[in-house]
Amino acid sequence: VTHSIPACIGSMTINSKQLDNKSPVSIFAVNKCYVTVQEGTFFDGSGFAALVREGYKVRSDVNITLEFRTTAVHGVLLGVSSAKVDAIGLEIVNGKVLFHVNNGAGRITATYEPRGTNSLCDGKWHKLQANKSKNTILLIIDGNLVQTDNPYIQSTSADTNNPIYVGGYPADVKQNCLTSKNSFRGCLRNLVLTKGQQAELFDFSRAFDLHGVFPHSCPGAEH
Repeated sequence: VTHSIPACIGSMTINSKQLDNKSPVSIFAVNKCYVTVQEGTFFDGSGFAALVREGYKVRSDVNITLEFRTTAVHGVLLGVSSAKVDAIGLEIVNGKVLFHVNNGAGRITATYEPRGTNSLCDGKWHKLQANKSKNTILLIIDGNLVQTDNPYIQSTSADTNNPIYVGGYPADVKQNCLTSKNSFRGCLRNLVLTKGQQAELFDFSRAFDLHGVFPHSCPGAEH
């Protein structure tokens, strides 16, 4: 076995002597344990997860689904960009969810504005679906649909070639369809990107770069 275990380990003794895990000689990628946990990945508000090192190609169609839970009214959910202007982006700004798409001719945005500023940032799970089909984009939050008109109807393909950044992105990386630099604080789960009939569920523990992200457990209460 060459990989770590996604688990909590406590009260370890060797030869009847209890190990002191409060002051280890060295430590790497070990987080706190939680009294209550939920399925999901915890983002502590300081970093990001980077997926698909070789670059994700959005092109004409993509359907993104995920669930999020947060108490913060700002935060990046997901961004895929290119060196040019083509990109897609999902973010929470002032308690609203924004889905931005640029197929090369200009940015268009679908905005979901809840009735109350904090109603999406209430610490409960919310379901999000963002769909780009050629020049049409729509956003569905908890079953509520938002669609937007696209004046750039000739432009249909977002020719992206960069990794998928989730929950934030590095300072030296350009994101053409995100307005926020705030890293997401909260939990995400069930991130699926679908192209045609091909659905891909992303496991954050397989990200090629992780900062401030803890796969496999979403804390209910700290211990």
